[in-house]
Amino acid sequence: MVIKLTATAAKQFKKLPLDLQKKARKQFAYLLEDLRHPSLDVKKYQGIEDVWQGRIDKGYRFYFHIINPHYVIISIINHPK
Repeated sequence: MVIKLTATAAKQFKKLPLDLQKKARKQFAYLLEDLRHPSLDVKKYQGIEDVWQGRIDKGYRFYFHIINPHYVIISIINHPK
């Protein structure tokens, strides 16, 4: 599998502080290794078909599609608490 970012996700990624960019890269590496890695907490996103959610850290999530052979990151946002 390969990670691809949409134009929107790439802009959101560039706006993240450097420490969050580093965490996101680490989480994307885990995604490539194992979709079920515990720190990702990946699950189907409720309400939108074929969208998955993964965790960057306590406050940030990324949303993606699985389109073999790609994980297409569509959004990286602050998770509402």
